Amino acid sequence: MATQADAQELAALRTLSASIGLNPHMTQAAGGNTSLKAGDTLWIKASGTWLRDALSDDIMVPVAMAPLLKAVEERDPTADTPQAFAIDELNPRGLRPSIETTVHALMPQRVVLHVHCVDTISLAVQADAEAEVARRLGGIEWAYVPYCRPGLPLARGIAEKLRPGVDVLILGNHGLVVAAETVTEAERLLHRVRSLLARPARATAAPDIAALAALADGSVYRLPADIEAHAVALDEESRRMAEAGSLYPDHVIFLGQGSVVAKPGENAAGVAARLGTAPVAILFPGAGVLMRGDASAGADAMQRCLADVTARVDGAARLNYLTTAENDELVNWDAEQYRQKLNATGG
Repeated sequence: MATQADAQELAALRTLSASIGLNPHMTQAAGGNTSLKAGDTLWIKASGTWLRDALSDDIMVPVAMAPLLKAVEERDPTADTPQAFAIDELNPRGLRPSIETTVHALMPQRVVLHVHCVDTISLAVQADAEAEVARRLGGIEWAYVPYCRPGLPLARGIAEKLRPGVDVLILGNHGLVVAAETVTEAERLLHRVRSLLARPARATAAPDIAALAALADGSVYRLPADIEAHAVALDEESRRMAEAGSLYPDHVIFLGQGSVVAKPGENAAGVAARLGTAPVAILFPGAGVLMRGDASAGADAMQRCLADVTARVDGAARLNYLTTAENDELVNWDAEQYRQKLNATGG
């Protein structure tokens, strides 16, 4: 770090990052990232690491900001591989910077927080997202950025929308970015925006654990890690939204495209036989959710996120789903394959 003040801010950022990472309504698994600019260096969360581990593990990576911004401006594909800009002598573990490093570098403020807040996502997937956010965020300098693949495409999308004074970004089908000059101010702004975008979740019945145990019998399936994950199978509107496609990138990365819903009378083994493959998760209407036995901790976190997001979406709203091309782009992207590899090892 350049100064003692920078070191103190980085320590404060790590504390806030861990707090954010422990709140599943704020971010999930390896999703979300935080950063601090110290002189010409951008300290940002490493790809594949979990914010909740910010105090127990060294998850921040130093990046040379000036050459990265030049690459973004020149549309240099190298900007999509932020590890090329990591400062090796300050990165002894060789961690890769977040795949969204360019987002943080573009924001002029010193502290940037990017979260996959379920309230924000529930709005950001609706076709009327921009109008609905405008109704809620009066008095705040914000900008709406339509969906772009994370990385250089998203950086370009943000660059087109940024204007002086903007410190909040709503990312279509993705999440929320807030920025400020200090960690304290960024935290305050984050909580303010979250409270303004908050939406109640539709209530659901309890899952039928006994029925799920019977449906899993003779298969590789198990109950999800969080009981809240079942809600997407217990609410008809949520189930309809989930079955219709993928709503945001991390769903595709951790769970695959869309959601699989069992047909009447099918058990887990029957669903796998019908599809010719065992999906990461299966929704059983009226009973709950089963996860494949080898599903990662990230997959469990994202299955709960799906339930939390869809329960908050307006049932009458038209939704924007990721296209087939956008799904394929995420699955075949080297940066995401790297993050998946880390996640599979428990990262």
